[in-house]
Amino acid sequence: MHIATVNPATGETLKTYHPMDEEEVERRLQLAEATFRTYRTTAFDERARLLHRAAELLDEDRRTIGQVITTEMGKPVKQARAEAAKCAKAMHWYADHAAELLADEEPEASDVKDSGASRVLVRYRPLGPVLAVMPWNFPLWQVVRFAAPALMAGNVGLLKHASNVPQTALYLEDLFHRAGFTEGCFQTLLIGSAAVDGILRDERIRAATLTGSEPAGRAVASTAGEMIKKTVLELGGSDPYIVMPSADLDRAAEVAVTARTQNTGQSCIAAKRFIVHTDVYDAFAERFTAGMRALKVGDPMDEDTDVGPLSSERGRDDLEELVDDAVRAGATVHCGGERPEGPGWFYPPTVLAGIGREMRIHREEAFGPVATLYRAADLDEAVLIANDTDFGLSSNVWTRDAAEVDRFVRDLEAGSVYVNGMTASHPAFPFGGVKRSGYGRELSGHGIREFCNITTVWQGA
Repeated sequence: MHIATVNPATGETLKTYHPMDEEEVERRLQLAEATFRTYRTTAFDERARLLHRAAELLDEDRRTIGQVITTEMGKPVKQARAEAAKCAKAMHWYADHAAELLADEEPEASDVKDSGASRVLVRYRPLGPVLAVMPWNFPLWQVVRFAAPALMAGNVGLLKHASNVPQTALYLEDLFHRAGFTEGCFQTLLIGSAAVDGILRDERIRAATLTGSEPAGRAVASTAGEMIKKTVLELGGSDPYIVMPSADLDRAAEVAVTARTQNTGQSCIAAKRFIVHTDVYDAFAERFTAGMRALKVGDPMDEDTDVGPLSSERGRDDLEELVDDAVRAGATVHCGGERPEGPGWFYPPTVLAGIGREMRIHREEAFGPVATLYRAADLDEAVLIANDTDFGLSSNVWTRDAAEVDRFVRDLEAGSVYVNGMTASHPAFPFGGVKRSGYGRELSGHGIREFCNITTVWQGA
């Protein structure tokens, strides 16, 4: 098993790690179980104090950890620092709101009386150690949006991070420890994917959350189902970005460029399929293509870089195969589409038009800065194209027509609908998908309650 930091901008292996052996994993499982017994009884004020401190430390570290992230997975360094700042914001938010989100609830008095009780309440209690299997593309954010609510709910966490971001994974463990959390509250497991199944089967693990690929989600869900354990899955996405005639075309095209190329296009919630009403198709395509062509591709440590390298050579090969397949089947390349010379795993911002259902890129997620353009005759066809995918994570709609907004919100098969803006995650709003994009929700009150024992307390007269 290869756990290493390999710089995607150069292909150079900078640091390697030995996977933890069974004895060390067992020690950490024992520690998590023992810590949970005590940590679960701590007051919300104490948990909040610790999480606020972790947020403060992360904010102080954002420049140094930003460089680590960029070195490990290639994110432009400005975006890496922004990711750290976003994580600190989410920690503060959960520290401030968890007590309210998990406060005891009392049913209607008439229902209490009808049940024959003198008092009934619903209490949210922690489940125990939660295993988190996390990806490399947002190596801080994906973890924090699990860890912050889990810790505030009284759970403890065990992180199996992607094997190409080991320094970030170890930083997160150290961050929570420096903040004052007991060692067993949050631990990183430097292990390969093959070890996940055995750990998930361990009775001390009470639940699991995974963000990643569909095959990884299937594997975790299958084992968790066999063991009757709760899971939350956030898998792939092929989000539609619909533009109607009433839209502000300049703004829609400008935002579309960011929506497609944030994190070098390696985001599940990045807009990928651009579905444009025929009346404004040509005007939008011209603006969008110009914007994509103008992006600066280069050294992710350069403050002026817009698009860095893909995270791995395999990732670039996969993306290139999707583009080549589409071109062979008749797609038109508006810009990009050719691998550049030189070191590193770079791929240019690319716009493809004339996409057909027989093309792989129509069915599969393009994880990189490649956009596909579709022409829709009307709203009905736009919805049909948007829903013609196995994924259903998020969606974007640009229109000033209120009736059209209502139709899209009603008919789009997605966990989110963003109107006149690009999809983004915020700690106050639930996040997750439908269909093969997964199930369950992260963030907001919905997310913090996913790993709680929702307990009915009935008291007789």
